[in-house]
Amino acid sequence: MRLVGWRAAAVFLVFAWAYFFSALLRAVTATLAPEFSRELGLGAGQLGLLAGAYFLGFSAMQLPLGEALDRMGPKRVLITLLTVAVAGCAAFSMATTMTQLLMARLVIGLGVAGCLMAPLTLFRVRFDPVLQLRTNSWMLMTGSLGMLASTLPTRWLLPMVGWRGLFVAVAVLLMLSALLIAWVVPPDPRRMSPGRFQGSGYRAVFSAPAFIRLAPAGFFSYGGMIALQSLWIGPWLTQVGHRTAAEAAEGLFVVNASMLVAFLAWGLAMPHLLRAGWSAERLMTVAWPAGVLCLAFILWRGPDAGALEWAVWCVSTSVVSLSQPAVAQAFPKELAGRALSAFNLVIFFGVFAVQWGLGLVIDALLLAGWSTLEAYRASFATMLLAIVGAFAFMHMRAWAP
Repeated sequence: MRLVGWRAAAVFLVFAWAYFFSALLRAVTATLAPEFSRELGLGAGQLGLLAGAYFLGFSAMQLPLGEALDRMGPKRVLITLLTVAVAGCAAFSMATTMTQLLMARLVIGLGVAGCLMAPLTLFRVRFDPVLQLRTNSWMLMTGSLGMLASTLPTRWLLPMVGWRGLFVAVAVLLMLSALLIAWVVPPDPRRMSPGRFQGSGYRAVFSAPAFIRLAPAGFFSYGGMIALQSLWIGPWLTQVGHRTAAEAAEGLFVVNASMLVAFLAWGLAMPHLLRAGWSAERLMTVAWPAGVLCLAFILWRGPDAGALEWAVWCVSTSVVSLSQPAVAQAFPKELAGRALSAFNLVIFFGVFAVQWGLGLVIDALLLAGWSTLEAYRASFATMLLAIVGAFAFMHMRAWAP
């Protein structure tokens, strides 16, 4: 049964509430990095590992998540996972060692792994195609709002509640979101039918031409964008640009506010672009060089590149977010959960790899005697080359017979 009008809006809003906190948890390490460095003495590699542990847990859950979404339904699956996220936030608030922080953040990543995939699966089944594109972009806009809340608002709250109190508050609000989903979202079918794809499972997803074509861009470009937005833009501003922690938080606020506007614009524009013949994949194919050129300009500017330049880079790179609805619509409804979760696995494994990898490269170059500026430039340039290669692959696969 299709959802329309106020029922569709109510379902969207309760899912968006959960995704808001998922995104806040994803990005908050960028704002809290100075606190962790001061209190626990964490270096760049350790910060990258701590931030990336969320994405490792998130990625590890994606394949079983997709299977569960298709067979059990998004409502039951998300409510169950949110209870895990609540436990992870509580454990993080009580952690006193790096190992405890890592394990708790891994559990948080496991628990919020369905906060985007569950609603997108339901939208694929219950919403018409135009509304799917719009709500996909607006869910990402909600994520940007969560990332926005992880910057200046979090910085303002720290003197009052501390980072431990912050995680206690998020645990309570996540439990509230699970209760709202239980109340508002329509019941899942008694059994979600996998139809003619029963038994093929992920084999049909991973071997599909659309998935193969878009996977490298999802890993390096989409994953790289999230890796920088949720961690490395903050250290760039403080360590390369010599901004204070407060100035970096203000810069991250600007970056995430820009992303919020970008996703709002995509949600408004996509239905019109779709009717004009501009598919999601066609838009990515045309628009991706803008992000590459912008990142190259930032690396050239070095310490002079601030929040404005990073905001422009994030906005110009946001076109790659259209890869998710492009993948979803390339598969039948019976495979929606698995297709979306498999692609999300690619994206967030990319986030983990890029986030930790950049930290390792930066630390290694600093130990080798490179300056902070040159270490950051070299590591980010490596990511830039990988992004160019990913889009070149996408073009070649598109032209292949």
